[in-house]
Amino acid sequence: MTDDLDDLKSALRALPTADAAAKADAIALAMKNFDSLQSSGQGSPASMRPNQDRQKQAGFLNGVRNMLTSITSRGFLAATTSAAALSLGLIVVLPTLNQPNPTLPLTLPEADDIARTRESIPKPASPIVENRQQPQAAEPAGRVAKSSAPADAIVDLQDAPQQMLAEEAPAEIGASIDADIGASSDAEMGIADTLAPAPAADYAAALAQPELDLALAGGALTRAETTEAYPDADQNPVKVTAEEPVSTFSIDVDTASYSVVRSSLMNGMAPPPESVRVEEMVNYFPYDYPAPDADEAPFRSTVTVMPTPWNPGTRLVHIGLQGRLPALADRPPLNLVFLIDTSGSMDEPNKLPLLKQSLKLMLDGLRPEDEVAMVAYAGSAGTVLEPTKAGDSAKIIAALDTLAAGGSTAGAEGLALAYDVAETMADDGEVSRVLLATDGDFNVGIDDPDGLEAYIAKKRDTGVYLSVLGFGRGNLDDATMQALAQNGNGTAAYIDTLSEARKVLVDQLTGALFPIANDVKIQVEWNPAAVAEYRLIGYETRALNREDFNNDQVDAGEIGAGTAVTAIYEVTAPGSAALRNDPLRYGNTADFEGQATELGFLRLRYKAPGGDASALIETPITAAGEADDNAQFAAAIAGFGQLLTGSVYLNDWGWQDAIDLALAARGVDPFGYRIEAVNLMRMAKSLQN
Repeated sequence: MTDDLDDLKSALRALPTADAAAKADAIALAMKNFDSLQSSGQGSPASMRPNQDRQKQAGFLNGVRNMLTSITSRGFLAATTSAAALSLGLIVVLPTLNQPNPTLPLTLPEADDIARTRESIPKPASPIVENRQQPQAAEPAGRVAKSSAPADAIVDLQDAPQQMLAEEAPAEIGASIDADIGASSDAEMGIADTLAPAPAADYAAALAQPELDLALAGGALTRAETTEAYPDADQNPVKVTAEEPVSTFSIDVDTASYSVVRSSLMNGMAPPPESVRVEEMVNYFPYDYPAPDADEAPFRSTVTVMPTPWNPGTRLVHIGLQGRLPALADRPPLNLVFLIDTSGSMDEPNKLPLLKQSLKLMLDGLRPEDEVAMVAYAGSAGTVLEPTKAGDSAKIIAALDTLAAGGSTAGAEGLALAYDVAETMADDGEVSRVLLATDGDFNVGIDDPDGLEAYIAKKRDTGVYLSVLGFGRGNLDDATMQALAQNGNGTAAYIDTLSEARKVLVDQLTGALFPIANDVKIQVEWNPAAVAEYRLIGYETRALNREDFNNDQVDAGEIGAGTAVTAIYEVTAPGSAALRNDPLRYGNTADFEGQATELGFLRLRYKAPGGDASALIETPITAAGEADDNAQFAAAIAGFGQLLTGSVYLNDWGWQDAIDLALAARGVDPFGYRIEAVNLMRMAKSLQN
């Protein structure tokens, strides 16, 4: 007996290890001592009366508590304390392994240990267990793995300690754990303020999504490994007017980038710089530009010149286009095909379930005579709903409710079927549009992205538009989604909340679905006498060659009914201290003297929907007029986007400057979009500190 107790005392002095054999030997020794003491008659052999709120022998920790309560021998207390310490060590060590601390050795339990743990612990219903993702099918070759740990290991490390602590721990132990967590600082826990106040729950929820590997960087959670992809485009440089006086680009009314930025910041992470497209952030907001008269072109341009907030030696030239908003009765009939990604990667709350809710919201904005069809794809494509009048909303909703996620992603096959369905619905004078809703994980069926883009470009000539709605994060293929929308004469938006779904598909439904001008191009010829240098802020993925402006065969962007479009240039006058380029040794500026009344000349080209020939609008750019809240707020958002990308053109202008400018120019904000942007700036600032 004495030798055994000495052995136990020695074991208590040593730190427990994760060695499975050592743990098994220690537990066996404790049980041997327990049996020995029981047979010797020590302690009280009668069973203790269970508490009223617990069943007899409700679990492992109750057994430990009963032993501690019923046995008073000093020797036996030492033995049972050893067993309890070793057992609680299992509970403490396993959650520790879940923490993303690279300094801790990660030793996963053996498969047999996992199986025994799973069998011995009751499985109560809990949000963590119910929402846990099933192990995904193996990724095809060429895709980045979504998780570096085995799916089964993640499940067991997540479930066992959480359930044991929740179900078995006495109230006093739970209170002690809460106190310990509360005493830890946010920096020690490695959790951003935006993710508080439940660190354990946050990490458990993260583990329930095996496609996201989270790591710590600068005190905030960041994605360590994802398969997200964004267009690869360098920031527009400063250009010398005397060398390259003409700037040409396609307009862009997409808003996906702003929503992706918001999604990242709301999760306590700085967005990937390549995900930030400044023009999409600026164009996310509605602006009150003057609308065209009934006898004018379908949109009107407004030009404002203002001092540059981040550089007193330059000016911003703000170009706003406002599209006409036709009356509801004047809208052409609409044929809409929902092309829905139901692959396995969509099996998350912010993907397929949010997608269903979003499309249901949209139905209320359609007229009874509009038609809706539905195609789903995962592994193979199929028609879920034949063309149905929008007035039969119950039938459409029932079809949506049948959708479930599973399988791989046959994107090309789904697109082909959706176009076929749309073409059967089309008639003269009607608008036909395919609305692709996906997380962008096109991992099957698209072996040739360039070929797919060419296919979509060919289909747009039939008059069928293609718009893209993105859902979820982790494998968002934003680059492909942008390419599909641009080639399909459509728009791209990213939906991360039901509120964003309402904005895109309800509040701005007319602009999203009904085009008023196709292939809209902007060209500015700068006057070297007034503008020595210029820089287009954003639109990197929309650049066109100078000769493309007059070529009606070159595709460009579309303007929807009632839509506002904004573009911003930063220009520098000759002789300004802000010039970034040295003058040419053999340059001759005398030819431009006395011609500085105009900064430049604005040209716009567009086609009427269904038309083949473009029309031209020309407007001189002068420095007349004052910047209103529209121009000032757009400048604040342009600065916001450049700060996120680490632009070299902002000098010492920083986050607080952007916040102050946005607040001063907030103006009328009925939907709260502008104050939301200010709060996002504050979040971004906190991540930079």
